[in-house]
Amino acid sequence: MTVHRVAFLVFDGVKMLDVSGPTEVFAEANTLGACYSLRYTSSSGEPVRTSIGTRLPVDAAAAEVDADTLVVPGADPLVTEPIPSDLTEAVRLLRAHTHRLVSICTGSFVLAAAGLLSGHRATTHWRHAQLLARAYPDIRVEPDSLFVEDRGIFTSAGVTAGIDLALSLVERDQGADLARDVARNLVMSMQRPGGQSQFSAPLKGTRREPPPAPSPLIPACCRRRPVRRGGGAQVSEAVVLPSLRIAFLLVRCRGGGRVGVVAHRFVAPVEVGHAVGGRTAGRARARRRADELREEADRIQAELAAAQQEWQEWRSPASGSVCCCPRRLAPGSRTMLRRR
Repeated sequence: MTVHRVAFLVFDGVKMLDVSGPTEVFAEANTLGACYSLRYTSSSGEPVRTSIGTRLPVDAAAAEVDADTLVVPGADPLVTEPIPSDLTEAVRLLRAHTHRLVSICTGSFVLAAAGLLSGHRATTHWRHAQLLARAYPDIRVEPDSLFVEDRGIFTSAGVTAGIDLALSLVERDQGADLARDVARNLVMSMQRPGGQSQFSAPLKGTRREPPPAPSPLIPACCRRRPVRRGGGAQVSEAVVLPSLRIAFLLVRCRGGGRVGVVAHRFVAPVEVGHAVGGRTAGRARARRRADELREEADRIQAELAAAQQEWQEWRSPASGSVCCCPRRLAPGSRTMLRRR
């Protein structure tokens, strides 16, 4: 089996989950039969200090590493401080020997500073998407995507979106079955597509600073199904969406103040978001269920044909025998005797 070499370019302040999350996806794929070689590298070959304060050793300097896939994780200082020149030089050097370039979260700023995203579509953490678009107008920034692929360059949104991207890469390399097993073992969704929104409609509808004395009713509806009166607010009507298992209370008084939008404008995006999420998550499961249903339909059709044949034989006057045993056509129905 061909070894696929994956290198993570790390640096001081690197977001630990941007490194460990995708690494675990590739490592889990190895336990299921894939063959990824994982290495950490830095521009100087020296260990780095991560965002959580831990020391992260590396395998080699960037100049000594050859990789098929280069992963550049993100860090908070990348959007507040100048990007070190040795980091951009290391990216350019490694890019010359790789056929797939990946950035996680604000790692896209490193690729942009190195001139590797010019004329490309890209994404980053939603909080910094506008900054990326302003700083690099030649990049087509897609702020509402989990990850974007454009001509061999993959960029992802914030933090956990890097895990989704890594799983997508495993699927490209190893197939959907192995990727599905990886997702199952890591207890994660299989899978969020790159075009899915970075955060859900309920989060979009929630203000960062809620007003004083907010009503808890509408947020509660987003999390549980029962429709109740309470909280001192006047409930005008309840809208129940059984297919999505969501109940929304349209609150006459303080509903808009708590959520940040009026209730009827809040319902539609949430309904669509749940529908898209459920449809995406259940796509593979639906395919398996479709195969099971086809087999079940074939079995039922065969039984129905046999029953119809038996019924025709029972009704036929040419039948030369007399059956004294009653046959029940259906549960609870009258029995009928075959006559001469």
